[in-house]
Amino acid sequence: MNKYTIFSLLLTGLTAAGVSAQDLEQAKKAINDEQFDKAKSILKSLIKSKPNDGKNFYYLGDLFLMEQQVDSSKFYFNKGVAAKNKGSLNFIGLGQLALDNNNAKEAKTNFQKAEKEIKKKDNDELLLIAKANLNSSNPNAAEAIAYANKALANDFKNAEAYLVLGDAHMLNKSFSEAFSAYREAYGYDPTMLKAKLQLSVITKRAKAYKDAVDGFQEIIKIDPKYAPAYRELAETYKLWANNSNSSKSDEYLGLALANYKKYMELSEGSMESQLRYADFLVLTKNYTELERVASEMKAKENVNPRILRYLGYSSYENGHYAESVEALKSFLTKTDPKNIIGRDYFYLGLSKMAVARNADFSIKDQSLYNEGILDLEKGAQVEPAIAFEYNAPALKLFKDKQYAQAADILNVSAKVQSQDNYMYDNYYLGYSYYILGKDAPEVALLQQSNDAFAKMIAVSPATKEAYLYKARANRYIDTPESREVMTTDYLGYVKAIQDKNELGKAENKETLIEAYTHIGAHYANIDSKDKAIEYLNKVVQLDPSNDFAKSTIKALK
Repeated sequence: MNKYTIFSLLLTGLTAAGVSAQDLEQAKKAINDEQFDKAKSILKSLIKSKPNDGKNFYYLGDLFLMEQQVDSSKFYFNKGVAAKNKGSLNFIGLGQLALDNNNAKEAKTNFQKAEKEIKKKDNDELLLIAKANLNSSNPNAAEAIAYANKALANDFKNAEAYLVLGDAHMLNKSFSEAFSAYREAYGYDPTMLKAKLQLSVITKRAKAYKDAVDGFQEIIKIDPKYAPAYRELAETYKLWANNSNSSKSDEYLGLALANYKKYMELSEGSMESQLRYADFLVLTKNYTELERVASEMKAKENVNPRILRYLGYSSYENGHYAESVEALKSFLTKTDPKNIIGRDYFYLGLSKMAVARNADFSIKDQSLYNEGILDLEKGAQVEPAIAFEYNAPALKLFKDKQYAQAADILNVSAKVQSQDNYMYDNYYLGYSYYILGKDAPEVALLQQSNDAFAKMIAVSPATKEAYLYKARANRYIDTPESREVMTTDYLGYVKAIQDKNELGKAENKETLIEAYTHIGAHYANIDSKDKAIEYLNKVVQLDPSNDFAKSTIKALK
């Protein structure tokens, strides 16, 4: 659970008399319905008309914090602290900012400053502190639970406190306890749709998709304008489609998109809802729609840099490589370094490499191409798991017989042993270097081929192809040392086939003849006559007309 999913707590707080109280309730309702732009407009108006009312500053600052607009949130919290009426609430926001920056000591100090001004029965304000502890990028579920329990000690029927407990247990992945807390919250307050929503979210996590869909649709029957229910419906249908082997996968994806569009309509297209929509499009790999949405959003004022990331991803997937480079370079300069992930450099590197080459794959800008390779290396350093995805673009180049460029990508990912394509990447890397090096021959490339196949054999000693191509690479190197390695590898190839009881298979005949021939020839060259005759006889058994084997045996005898 994170700051984007816990909205109901923002409905807490003080109530005031007259028109401003009504306006504040409207702002809270807009927040609950995820109509964030509308809520901002109301709160800014309240701040203008009631500059001494600190709670309005708090709610507006918290809204900006939800959208990761840290500077704006800090501005309103700092102004709100000086407000005469309930300015202390803003210490809660400053506490969350400190917690986000991993400064637990400063966070606790700020939370204590806020709590000091809270009256004993002000449960709503205690719960705002709990919410801040949950919404932080460095959350503290234990503190949130402690504050929720303080509120329950004052009022054991406090539905909002049970909702906080549910959110805290979700953070701890204690789903049974979370379910129980949400059920209590909804039992004490049947208008609390967030609690009912979360019950179905837990059902969704258990992959009971039909039951989850039924639960979200029940909420829509209660309130057809409750936007979060449509968002959860969309995400449930998306998961259902991904986990379905039936012909209904496309139908479910269609329902997912339709419900997300309904969510966008009801949330009035706020910046946050558009970011959520972009997240959804990434997950469903709808890159055409993602590029359209991201292109529209990037021109808006104070846009979250994350949209530039998505513009970069989608532009690459749609073949707009220059636009991808521009968007991702802009993202990397504007975002907090701690938010950068390996995928950002992955797409940037691939895009630079694509821009740097012509349609016929020839390189027109070697400097930019080299930058792309360095970005791929950065991606694997920042996030080693992303190296798993290097295989797909590399194999595309490999199938186009662009072995050098395929090797440039695989040379990065084949070094990351923790990723699941490690073995395959080393195989295709070794094969690419073998193809590139065998005709001249070029010893350096053949040695790289040998090294890649050696890594593959180390993790998969039963893979016969690795021995075969490693042996061939060393055959082309053709030095006394490499011929020794060649013989060992050909013997490894024979053993791999023998271990699988496949010596008699027709598909292995030609390569076995190749292996036996070179093993026998090597033994003959080093005057190991008995071994030479043994292996050359195996050649004759498979190919009785083989003149080389027969004449060599005759000479040796």
